[in-house]
Amino acid sequence: MAAILGGTEVGAATYIVTIEGMEFRPSTLVLHRGDRVVWVNQDLVPHTATASDGKGFDSGHIAPGASWEHVVQGQGSLPYVCTLHPTMQAVLEVRKR
Repeated sequence: MAAILGGTEVGAATYIVTIEGMEFRPSTLVLHRGDRVVWVNQDLVPHTATASDGKGFDSGHIAPGASWEHVVQGQGSLPYVCTLHPTMQAVLEVRKR
């Protein structure tokens, strides 16, 4: 489940995606443009959070116990994958504020 922590921009929120058990949790996250997503790797191995289109975001390797964050600027369905483990897939559903 995603946690809302608050945001730095007016009306923006921060959501947590947990990486654990070779999965992104939640696998689908509905949020708004300008919101922040923090991926937290609670798994035993490194992972990435990389936009499937190759043009969006790319976390690089997120080590076990580390995190990476990104402020969402796009809109619509933004699928992403772990490039180290391509069966790990998830999607950000970004709505206009």
